[in-house]
Amino acid sequence: MDAMNLKPRLSRHATIAEIPRGWRLTIPPGPASGYRLSQLDNHAHIARQKYPYSPPLSLELKARVSSAVMPGTWGFGLWNDPFGFSFGPQDNFFKLPTLPNALWFFYASPQNYLSFRNDRPAQGFLAQVFRSPRFDVSLIAAGLALPFSRKKTRQLLSRVIDEDSATISVDVTQWHRYRLEWSPNRSAFWVDGASVLESPVSPRPPLGIVIWIDNQYAAFTPQGKLRWGLEAHSQSEWLEVDDLQLNV
Repeated sequence: MDAMNLKPRLSRHATIAEIPRGWRLTIPPGPASGYRLSQLDNHAHIARQKYPYSPPLSLELKARVSSAVMPGTWGFGLWNDPFGFSFGPQDNFFKLPTLPNALWFFYASPQNYLSFRNDRPAQGFLAQVFRSPRFDVSLIAAGLALPFSRKKTRQLLSRVIDEDSATISVDVTQWHRYRLEWSPNRSAFWVDGASVLESPVSPRPPLGIVIWIDNQYAAFTPQGKLRWGLEAHSQSEWLEVDDLQLNV
């Protein structure tokens, strides 16, 4: 695990505690006025072109969470940190936003709508992969700034971003073993040894590891409605990961 160089990113009162072969990431209860994040990653202060991983590789771990349905998002996998910023108090390394490249196991609450396609699941617990070109995001920003152009902007994004996903139906409060494989022309996902998604979509490298839980939501609906924000938590929520293995 030390070879992965994972470092914490924590909002106020969030914690990361070691368990025998992994970690428990916890965010506290609170109102929708405050962002809460507990995250491990290995790319916080690195330029995207220097992120550590390219295919082929596989990532495997065991995981469980405190609640089957909770506000916000959680997950684990590989991504290019497309937003380029974080609300963690120690984060002062800014990256320009970009389009997403990721393959991960991802949970999104019902407030979210995280797909650019109308024929793919957009919330719930997913195996999900994105491949995006290098693109001038200022053109996207201009389209998002004008409400009447957002539906067309979403249609444009659905054409320039390759995306695939599948809903996973397991009890996420129980331990399961999750595995993803990334090759130059393929992405594949397993839960407890059973295939849940095999796709020709392969993210553009390089990527970094991310493991997180937070109370954020984002939605870009087929109708072109754009919304994002924070969700209240009535209780502490946690994600436990165990026996993390990376094979490169």
